[in-house]
Order: sequence, then structure tokens, then C-alpha cells
Amino acid sequence: MIPALMAFTAPASSPRHSPSGVLSYENGLLLLLGFSFGIAFFDRNAATILSPFIRDDLHLNNTQVGLLGSALALSWAIGAYVIAQWSAGARKPFLIAFLLIFSCCSFVSGLAPTFGVLLASRVVMGLVEGPFLPICLAIMIAESSPHRRGMNAGVMQNLFSALLGQSLAPLVFVPLAQHYNWRAAFYVSGVPGLLCALAVLFFVREPAAIAASRDQSTAKLSALQMLRVKNIALCSLISICMVGWLIIGWTFLPTFLIEYRKLSADTMQWIMSAMGIASAASSFGAPAISDRLGRRPVMIGSCFIGMLAPLAAVYFQGPVAAMTALMFVGWLGIGAFPLFMGVIPNETIGARQAATAMGLIVCIGEVLGGFGITTAAGKFADQTTLAAPFMVMATCAGLGGLLCLMLEETVPSRKRLVAAEPS
Repeated sequence: MIPALMAFTAPASSPRHSPSGVLSYENGLLLLLGFSFGIAFFDRNAATILSPFIRDDLHLNNTQVGLLGSALALSWAIGAYVIAQWSAGARKPFLIAFLLIFSCCSFVSGLAPTFGVLLASRVVMGLVEGPFLPICLAIMIAESSPHRRGMNAGVMQNLFSALLGQSLAPLVFVPLAQHYNWRAAFYVSGVPGLLCALAVLFFVREPAAIAASRDQSTAKLSALQMLRVKNIALCSLISICMVGWLIIGWTFLPTFLIEYRKLSADTMQWIMSAMGIASAASSFGAPAISDRLGRRPVMIGSCFIGMLAPLAAVYFQGPVAAMTALMFVGWLGIGAFPLFMGVIPNETIGARQAATAMGLIVCIGEVLGGFGITTAAGKFADQTTLAAPFMVMATCAGLGGLLCLMLEETVPSRKRLVAAEPS
């Protein structure tokens, strides 16, 4: 990766977006940060994909298997806010440290002799992977051309995580575990992070907007002060709804398709693959459209479209191909994530405290949505049927869409148009 990035120009003294074209610093930064976050997501999903192999080797029960995922989600949430706010003055050193630490945690996971060691390594990994996204988004948005801000955030957050974390991870981890063992899979997953750390060291520079803000006397806002800002509070509530929507889908869809809809495992794999493609496609779609039409209308549309995926999964009785197409369209709702997690907070609160605001939104969404709502949905499934989580999922998307109606527009061109309209 490092030789490839050298083709992009990034001298410390160069103008912010020069040279123009494919070999610009902006494009090189997008490639590197997007790939790095994809690797973080690749590592996050490793324990879930490898759980059948780990369970047999370490003799784990269902509660322990569940803890490997839920404990990482909680530590991810805590790190997203607590650690991200430390980076208000400098981003690059944190990126390098995070990449090195979570790569080492992957190696430790492979060496783990007991469940306790494995759990501890996953918790530490979550603490450093949690703030990785808000810091990457803060750098990317600060270095983005105004007309590409939404698209860049979407590509960085959605495209690479979908391709690496959802599509590629099972194809890499499962064969390694089958031909060697699950430990070898963890060793392999740690290598790309080390290479990304070297690339960040030589290629990434501190964004000018963030560096300039260090000399400003603006006091840091506390979490409560940030939540008094209308858009930040709304994005936090939307995060609860939409993170719950997403994690419920990830958690229950494979089992639901096989046990409730009585589809084969092969059919289930194709449907899940289609969901991964939808995630990748949404990285270009919704954020890019929001650069033209505005954040608010695209957020509203994305959340309401998200209701289609769970409703089609439960109620559509036609051909499987048609059901998959409807779910594909519904899964495009994931395009809202880079907007409420990154772009809108940055445009609302400014570059200096953007990572802290993003971290707060991610933290609230992971704890209350990813952990709380998903746990409740699982209990509903135990008490009723496997269709219950998807009713919760559809409700989350609908509530998210209603909350989006109250957002204040943050795209500068759209704000000027609104201000020019007569009362």
C-alpha cells in the first residue's frame, strides 16, 4: 500500500487540494483511511465469524460466545467518546497508535489460552477501534472539497467496511480456520493494520483546519453541552434507532432466513452477500446525493427506506429473488450512517470538536441501540417468534425517519437557499 500511496502527492507545504485529479492528496487520503477503517471492521467481525471454531477449542458456552461480541460493542462505544475527545489537538498520532494496538490485540487473540485472555484482548481492541472512525471522519471531512464532503465520508465509512468486513472476512477467516485453525486466522487479520500504520506515518498530515484550531481559545464542550445543540441531540437519537436497526439485521437475519423462512444455507449466503453489496453501493449513493440536495431530505428518505428490508423479510411471500431485491433496496438505508455519524456533526459543531461529537453519537448509538435494543429484540424473539426482532428493526427505521424531520440543514448552499426563501 505504501508504494501505491506515494503516487499521490502529499507534501506538507502543498495547497490543501492540489494537485487536482485522480492523484490528489484528497483521493489518496480517502483510499488510505477507508482501507484502514475497513481493516478495523474486518478485525471486529473476526470473533463472530470464528466463534464456531473458538467455541469447540476453548469449550465456551453460549453466554461466553455472546460476551465476545457484546463486550467489544460496549468498549467500542466507550472508546468512541472518551478516547476520541483526547484527539482534539492532533489526529495523526492517535491513528498510528490505534492501528498498532488493535493489530497487536488480534495477535493476542490468536495466542489466547483461555476465554479470559481472549475476552480481554477483544475489550482492548474495542477501546481503540471505537474512536478510530470519528477521528478518521474528522480528518477526511476537514480535507475534503466542499462538493465531495458527503460522498467522501460515505465511501470512507461504508464502502471499505462493507467490502472488507462483510464480504471478504468470511471468505478469508473460514478457510483459514478449516485448513489450519482459528488462531491462524487472527494472526493473518493483524498484519494489514501494521502496514496501514506505516502508510499513515509517511502519508497523512494534520489537517490545516484542525491544526489552526489548536490556537483558538474556544473551550471544549462537555457531553451535556453538546447534547444541547439541536442537531447533535437529534443525531444521537437517530444513532440509537439506526444502529439498533443495523445490528438487529446483522445478528438475526441468517438464523431468521434458515429457521423462519425455511431457506437453504446457500440461499441465505447469497442474500447476505446482496446486503453487503447494498452497503457498498450506499457509500456512493445517499452521501453523494446529500451534497446536492441537502443532508436532511436524504436522511429522511434513507431511514424510511430502511423499513423495507425487515418488512420484506417477514411479509413478502413471492419469489426469493424478488424478496432479495426488496431487501437490497431497504438495506440502502445504511447510507444515512456517514451523515448522522460524521458529516452533520462536523458541519454543525466545527472541526475542532468534530471527533468528540462523532464519538459521542457513536457511543450513544452503540450502547443504547447496538447493545440495548438488540438485546431486547432477542428477548422478544425468545418469548414470541423470530419475526419479532424485524418488527423492532422496522420500528427503529421509522422512528429514525421521524427524527430526521426535525434536523436543521447543514449543507452551506442549501442553508443559503432556505435563508433566501420568504417567510
